[in-house]
Amino acid sequence: QVQLEESGGGLVQAGGSLSLSCVHSGRTLNGGAMGWFRQGPGKEREFVAGIMWTTGNRYYADSVKGRFTISRNAAWNTILLQMNSLKPEDTAVYYCASTNTALVRIVSSYNYWGQGTQVTVSS
Repeated sequence: QVQLEESGGGLVQAGGSLSLSCVHSGRTLNGGAMGWFRQGPGKEREFVAGIMWTTGNRYYADSVKGRFTISRNAAWNTILLQMNSLKPEDTAVYYCASTNTALVRIVSSYNYWGQGTQVTVSS
């Protein structure tokens, strides 16, 4: 079993920055990927960023490319999402998740999810 816990959400003005953290515990991940997703009010959950666990390759949604950065710590038990130049349309609940596949962008490929953290960007 894998447990994921996000932290770092909050309220920020447009143009500001936030950093989200996701700590995973439990069964060691072997391969696969971890990702960040978000779900805004009345919207479907969407891919934001992902990182392959063994290669470190990173993937981003077009809407956040150049503004958000996903990374992992040296102990390989935490992933971070640095969010800069935030926009009101970035407002959502942000979730981290893990998959044992290489389908980084596909919501349904992820089998473990955190409970989410709210990010609100005011205009």
